[in-house]
Amino acid sequence: MVVALVAFLVTLAAVLAAAGHAGYLAMLTSAAKKRPGGQPAADFAKKRFPIAGAGLGVTLLAFLIAAGGSFGADIFAMILGAGGGLGSIKALQTTQSRFRNGQY
Repeated sequence: MVVALVAFLVTLAAVLAAAGHAGYLAMLTSAAKKRPGGQPAADFAKKRFPIAGAGLGVTLLAFLIAAGGSFGADIFAMILGAGGGLGSIKALQTTQSRFRNGQY
């Protein structure tokens, strides 16, 4: 019971982190399209979408596995979710850093 709750919380946090990266890219694309000369930034964001999609897919898979309920599945879901969430956070930080430094 406790492991299932921890697995739920870990995978939920991971999904939110991955969705945050995808949301950041969506906002960046939208804002870049509205600005004159913003096409390079929009293209940069479009190139980063597969990374965000993969992170979101992995964390959603972990979330679904955690919903299964068995002890082994919960442990696997926590490991998968934590890895996907940390990867998404690192990818978001890389995206922000490269965008702020004009490396697009």
